[in-house]
Amino acid sequence: MVPLGVGIDLVDVARVERMLEGLGPRVMDRLLTDAERAYCLSMAVPARHVAARIAAKEAAFKALQPEDQRIAIGWREIEVERNDEGRPSLRLSGRAQERAEGLGVRRVMVSLSHSDLQAAAVVMLLG
Repeated sequence: MVPLGVGIDLVDVARVERMLEGLGPRVMDRLLTDAERAYCLSMAVPARHVAARIAAKEAAFKALQPEDQRIAIGWREIEVERNDEGRPSLRLSGRAQERAEGLGVRRVMVSLSHSDLQAAAVVMLLG
């Protein structure tokens, strides 16, 4: 397989905490799928996990964007899932899936990390 795209993003957890306090459920409805929201709310500090998902979606946006234009991909068209061992993966739908298919993507790899202060994600598209 060959690399077709890569993206990286870093999100400040305190900024997400302020966003959640100010906008509450509205921001979660806009940014997260139902499954992502349920997972984040089940955690002791939901903002860390929301920040990691925002970072993953931003990294995926960057990996999927053509060099010469911008395509509109909705936040909920990229979903962070976890397998039984807790390993994250990305599920693409809508325009994100269409773009990935157009690029010839056969595998999407994602790595997430977070601390009390920041969350980070790297996404690699392989074809």
